[in-house]
Amino acid sequence: MLKATLVKSAIGARPEIKATVESLGFRRMNQTRELPDNPAVRGMLRRVNFLVAVEGQPYERPKRSRYKIWRARSTKKHQRGN
Repeated sequence: MLKATLVKSAIGARPEIKATVESLGFRRMNQTRELPDNPAVRGMLRRVNFLVAVEGQPYERPKRSRYKIWRARSTKKHQRGN
């Protein structure tokens, strides 16, 4: 059994990341789950390793959020004076 804790929120993440967090059974932050130790679960935990801390492995906060959905800036800005 693996003990995993959701350390960072999945709000603003891509839909596939949110779905992986939900399929691991996490509902709220700092929730700890005991998950079966099999290749499928290990693959899901590796996919969301920037959000989830696994017991026995060091958790490193991501330097920059590469998992977020980047939205384009507004094109309406700075066009008032033209």
